[in-house]
Amino acid sequence: MRILHTESSLGWGGQEIRVLTEARGVAARGHAVLLAAPAEARIFAEAARHGVEAVALPIGRKRPRGVAALRKLLASRAFDVVNTHSSTDSWLAALACATLANAPALVRTRHISAPAPGNAATRWLYTRAARRIVTTGERLRAQVIAETGADPERVVSIPTGIDLARFRPGDRRAARAALGLAADAPLVGIVATLRSWKGHRYLVEAMAGIPAPGAMLAIVGDGPQYQALESLVRDRGLADRVRFAGNQEDVAPWLRAFDVFCLPSYANEGVPQALMQAMACALPVVTTPVGSIEEIVADGETGVLVPPQDVERLRAALESLLADADRRHALGERARAAAAARFGGDRMVDRMVEVFAAASGARDG
Repeated sequence: MRILHTESSLGWGGQEIRVLTEARGVAARGHAVLLAAPAEARIFAEAARHGVEAVALPIGRKRPRGVAALRKLLASRAFDVVNTHSSTDSWLAALACATLANAPALVRTRHISAPAPGNAATRWLYTRAARRIVTTGERLRAQVIAETGADPERVVSIPTGIDLARFRPGDRRAARAALGLAADAPLVGIVATLRSWKGHRYLVEAMAGIPAPGAMLAIVGDGPQYQALESLVRDRGLADRVRFAGNQEDVAPWLRAFDVFCLPSYANEGVPQALMQAMACALPVVTTPVGSIEEIVADGETGVLVPPQDVERLRAALESLLADADRRHALGERARAAAAARFGGDRMVDRMVEVFAAASGARDG
């Protein structure tokens, strides 16, 4: 098959990494894969490093020139499927396909749990324009069906897969030495783009409630909330206990350095890749029942769930785990087993190929 991925997002996080990982995996199965993205997008710059062919198109905003650019590309190359990923590129691609004869089948991947607008245009996109809809979790699948009226037979949940050979347990002391982290201090870590809904603020507030010297906190990632978080850390007197690590090309060494992984999101989640990666590294995780997180984290079995935006419950969960090495080990081992059984990247790629084949067949039929 000939597959075009479109991504209008200028940011960098789990969604963009999934797009590139999936595209590379599908190409490795022998299919022709191309990514279209804005020239200024991080994903466009990263595509070559991931071994994905990419073309720059003006699709970062909902404007006629984006539709025209996509129409020109689709008319010049015979694609079987267009897989869209964000709202803007989904609308542009849907309009381009609707105005072309013999247009490729449209597959809309929905990565996050933000509500879909309840209007006629959105219903058209999900019920008529898209041949298939992919979500990253079962709860998101149910949400899309309920909010858009999409045919349940055409909506499938395919969680993001991760590289289990790369994300695995390792030597914690060696990882800390390589990263310049204290060898023995208890260390809580988060890997996430610094967006408000990821809940970094609540994690910082929870850490402030753990008496000094207490645990250290490592924040891996960058984003629009950096300055606000840096100010909050200073205001809470945590400057000597918090490490802002910024974006990291390889987060696996950081995960191996942590004692506990925390992701206190309160909105917009599907199935977070960083959470799966932490579990694959045998880390005990503290997180929230947001989006489809409950589909991969069983409270008390493979992690600890706390209510979103509840600083006291979050602090208590962290303190409890930091004080109990045996419990941390048990949760981490069960998390690792769950990851090995369910989160492999090959499974994701195989299922996406099936979706593309079904969508293309539906179009041809």
